[in-house]
Amino acid sequence: MKNLVLICGGVSPEHEISLRSAKNVLKEIDRSKYNVHVVGISKSGKWLEMDEDSLGLTIPETGKSVSIKPGSKDCFSGESAFGEIDVIFPILHGPNGEDGSVQGLLQVLDIPCVGPGVLGSSVSMDKEITKRLLNAEGILVADWILLRKGDNIPTYEEVAEKLGDILFVKPANMGSSVGVTRVSEAGEWSNAIDEAFLFDKKVLIEKCLVGRELECAVLGNDSPRASGVGEVQSGDVYSYDEKYADSSTAKTIIPADVTSDELMALKRTAINAYKALECTGLSRVDMFLEKSGNVLVNEINTMPGFTSISMYPKLWMNEGMSYTQLIDELIELAIANHG
Repeated sequence: MKNLVLICGGVSPEHEISLRSAKNVLKEIDRSKYNVHVVGISKSGKWLEMDEDSLGLTIPETGKSVSIKPGSKDCFSGESAFGEIDVIFPILHGPNGEDGSVQGLLQVLDIPCVGPGVLGSSVSMDKEITKRLLNAEGILVADWILLRKGDNIPTYEEVAEKLGDILFVKPANMGSSVGVTRVSEAGEWSNAIDEAFLFDKKVLIEKCLVGRELECAVLGNDSPRASGVGEVQSGDVYSYDEKYADSSTAKTIIPADVTSDELMALKRTAINAYKALECTGLSRVDMFLEKSGNVLVNEINTMPGFTSISMYPKLWMNEGMSYTQLIDELIELAIANHG
């Protein structure tokens, strides 16, 4: 049996989603293959040893503390003996979890880690860097303007003249639609900018794309493969609540009703984006399909949700892969990539 550490929680606004994902993975992982230890990161950044049955919606601020000691496979120590660790599964979403920071720590520990490494995680988390790299590879993205903290903020009219009347304002480094606002008039502009800057020092103003919102799951290291695609049908913004709570305003359709040529183009774009951003292990690529047939990449998620309603595992289940088989392959890919 492999000795596995699952890390969940974290200091980002996606703390709760990480815990929901972790519970699902713990429910589906093959216990005949893995001896699982759970480490939770509290909202203030404390690392604690957790009992699976005690996982709630947040990691507590007190409990069995965990210390980390680089230099050997026996790198975690707490009240319980972890022993030599074979692989680490960081089910962390958002900043300080999915942005290369934790991946860097785990690289120093020299233990296989599920998901992309430092570079793939960091460039994929920053939506501005993502756009620049994809543009360089000839992959289409929505037109945008970047604002930095301290910049003179242009007026809504000035930006609308360049990008159109409907704009999306979002933090450059955030997930799950946190801090994202749709703006269609000057009266909404200032509040949207302020909201985005609550979460990041960089804010993107994006042109509104008219098209179908489609998502593709990618799996692999040197020779990644893409699943079929799922479609998101939502309101003006596919919001946090629509993604993670029961909602009458949003639904996902798997598989999406696309032609064979469209499916081929979407899968090709997803794999090209995955490679361009130096991803390994897994990622979910979110795209728009315009009526013209153009495929544009919206963003890439290097540790997509693993909740009971999340698109990534559902897409692979639609391909005939069980949740348990998916976890096995992710762990095998982590070990192979480390080697």
